[in-house]
Amino acid sequence: MTLPIIAVVGRPNVGKSTLVNRLIQAQDAIVHPSSGVTRDRSYHRTDWNGREFMLVDTGGIEFSADDAFGGSIREQAVVAAREADAVVFLVDGSVGIAAGDEEVAGLLRRQDTPVFLVVNKLDTPGREDAIHEFWALGLGQPWPASALHGHGTGDLLDALVDALPEAEATEEGEAIGVAIIGKPNAGKSSLYNRLLGRERAIVSEVAGTTRDAIDTLLHDGETTFRLVDTAGLRRKSQIDESVEYYGFVRAMRAIDRADAAVLVIDAVTGVTDQDQRVARFAEERGCGLVIALNKWDLVETPEAKIDLVERLPDKLGFIGYAPVVRVSALKGTGVHKLLPMISSVFESYAQTIPTSRLNRMLSDLRASGHTISKGGAMLRLQYATQTGTRPPVFTFFANHPRLVDTNYERYLENRLRESFDLVGTPVRLKFRKKD
Repeated sequence: MTLPIIAVVGRPNVGKSTLVNRLIQAQDAIVHPSSGVTRDRSYHRTDWNGREFMLVDTGGIEFSADDAFGGSIREQAVVAAREADAVVFLVDGSVGIAAGDEEVAGLLRRQDTPVFLVVNKLDTPGREDAIHEFWALGLGQPWPASALHGHGTGDLLDALVDALPEAEATEEGEAIGVAIIGKPNAGKSSLYNRLLGRERAIVSEVAGTTRDAIDTLLHDGETTFRLVDTAGLRRKSQIDESVEYYGFVRAMRAIDRADAAVLVIDAVTGVTDQDQRVARFAEERGCGLVIALNKWDLVETPEAKIDLVERLPDKLGFIGYAPVVRVSALKGTGVHKLLPMISSVFESYAQTIPTSRLNRMLSDLRASGHTISKGGAMLRLQYATQTGTRPPVFTFFANHPRLVDTNYERYLENRLRESFDLVGTPVRLKFRKKD
């Protein structure tokens, strides 16, 4: 279903993210006193009185910003307003009309989209008369509100949903959730934009540009993907600002709700400790994985390329099941291979293997005679069945499950991967005593 969109725009620090959190009744949007914290558009699905819609939190619009991101933030906010079905223009009622409000109002007056001028930070009841000067912005009736305390937000939502078109039914089917992950500045946003074929996320050479995770549906033939561009994952010891911390938490949530993750590695610098930590995090949370060696075109010699690939098992052996795709997000080389590979990984991730096939494999294992023993007790695997998907979970019934150690678990996992198509997906093994 294609939902109507409401974009929240305005200058920095007028309370846009606080209002978004109030309207969606969650703490999804990053709130911080520093300007420029919300840099990309951040989409949030919510509803009011049975009407579902998407709420878009945007970066603060500035016209004389010293911040290197100022132009990109302004462009993203304008795009959000242009694609929206309604716009909430938020201003600060505690300071009155401020420098930049008139310029933003001028931008919005040129749009055909309905605009709701909301005067925020009227936290004390009885201050509604403070809205009168905002009539001068030429956007019609100002709406008094306090995003912090919730005053006026119910009336605002009533008016907003009345102005929205009806949601359109589509034949999307189930979307495959894909988190694009990796250390800062590995090229995640560039890859994200290349996959979508348009400038959807802000791309910058400055590490950590993408602080909010932003979702976009992408149709490829009969398959729908939900792409999530996440903040660059840093070591926790390097997350000094609370803003970076909340961006890190957002990226963690994106991985938690993804079916598959594309681990973007800078092929020029090779696999780093940070890459290993990011991969470990995704593997621990049971996410399907594809490794994208980005900037492949910048690796100088064939020998350097061979060396990088040969070192992968040493650096990332714990996700040795993940297929590797060599890409250049900047030039587009190899990117066309990613979506088909993600589809294959998702099929493995969501598949159910018949119990009869599992037990045929188990019979072959017993015939080989490979087992473990300790203290006079010998392990006998008697029965196996799949007890979960996304990722696949296999339960083995045995006479002495306590005998199973890490090495034997790895042996069983390898036999499962040899017998069945489990490309790109972690597997979970459980052992129970058979009565």
